[in-house]
Amino acid sequence: MALVEINFDGIIGPSHNYAGLSLGNIASSSNAGAASQPRAAALQGVEKMHANLRLGLAQGFFMPLDRPNTAWLAGLATDMEHAEPHIRAAAFSASAMWAANAATVSPAPDTADGRCHLSAANLLTMAHRSHEWHGTLAQLKLAFSDEQHFAVHAAVPPPFGDEGAANFMRLCPSHGEAGIEIFVYGKAGGPFPARQHIESSKAIARAHRLDPAKTLFVQQSEIAIAAGAFHNDVVAVANERVLFTHEQAFEFPDQTYADIKRLMPDAEIIIVPADHISLADAIQSYLFNAQLVTLPTGGMALILPSEAEANERVWSWLSEMVAGNGPIRELVPVDVRESMANGGGPACLRLRVVADPATVDARFIANESKLDQIAGVIAAHWPETITPDQLGDARLIRQIQNARAELLQACDLTELK
Repeated sequence: MALVEINFDGIIGPSHNYAGLSLGNIASSSNAGAASQPRAAALQGVEKMHANLRLGLAQGFFMPLDRPNTAWLAGLATDMEHAEPHIRAAAFSASAMWAANAATVSPAPDTADGRCHLSAANLLTMAHRSHEWHGTLAQLKLAFSDEQHFAVHAAVPPPFGDEGAANFMRLCPSHGEAGIEIFVYGKAGGPFPARQHIESSKAIARAHRLDPAKTLFVQQSEIAIAAGAFHNDVVAVANERVLFTHEQAFEFPDQTYADIKRLMPDAEIIIVPADHISLADAIQSYLFNAQLVTLPTGGMALILPSEAEANERVWSWLSEMVAGNGPIRELVPVDVRESMANGGGPACLRLRVVADPATVDARFIANESKLDQIAGVIAAHWPETITPDQLGDARLIRQIQNARAELLQACDLTELK
């Protein structure tokens, strides 16, 4: 069985809007109330997947969830017509597009039973995300239904918040070999909440049957959370032997690096100094919210938001880095401006799963023609713009529901209704 890393991107849903629901997410808060462009957002996401295929990477996708979530509203004894604006916006949110928060994934080489384990994230810290996991779990169970190769787990129960792979890293000699798994939790973040609870991380490690001797629990820097690094993947990213991190990513960096080196002596840790790139620049440019990938031709590439290229300090440092003899050899800027404006870069849009693509439900695996088909549905049916004051518009709701139905039909996934 050939194990490869497959990036599953969340297709940006037709209800994509800027309601500013995510406390601690600077971009989301800054753009609250602006007009979003769901069609452009989704097409940008599809083009990123096309670009990954052109690089020779394995690519998958997940469907948008049903929005507005009328079942959630019913549980609150209301509906879209009568709900208060903040509840209506939470029911309408397309935040499941950020698939990095969908689940935590432990590949088969790391687990005691030799299966790839996936645990849906409960996302309970934020109301607009807390009702996602049921829809997410349904997709995970469908895409990874082969129980010989996969084990899919429901979310960790309250009160312990879990925000998925955005707070998880894996280091290994190669994707298909056993490695070490690093869970990053938060304790405090000044005015902003810490979203990943250590008890959730421990529960997932137990469910995934990981070797405790090869599992680390690391505290995220309180300074980073307070600056707007609401997830670890805003300040650090790992791939195979490489950890690429901001100097202020972890609360106890020296201990973190020492533990990594103890468990994996040949790990390469690339630390970006704060006096070269500040936390503010890192968060504005989302340079760490990049896909750090191993290219089929050898070497690694950073798939970055175009905002990183536009930031002179960030791009200058990155250019010097790749000009050296380090493992990261290529910078690949991509345009995901609509996602960035709502607080998510290239890494937010994807969930990494190391598996044999032949063991995954083929309907979730991308190729050029399938992505073209998806883009055609988006171009024909996604709303062009949405403003927050439109969220109660019955015609818009019908358009959004019909658009998703068209996509499910096109991808032969109507059982996800």
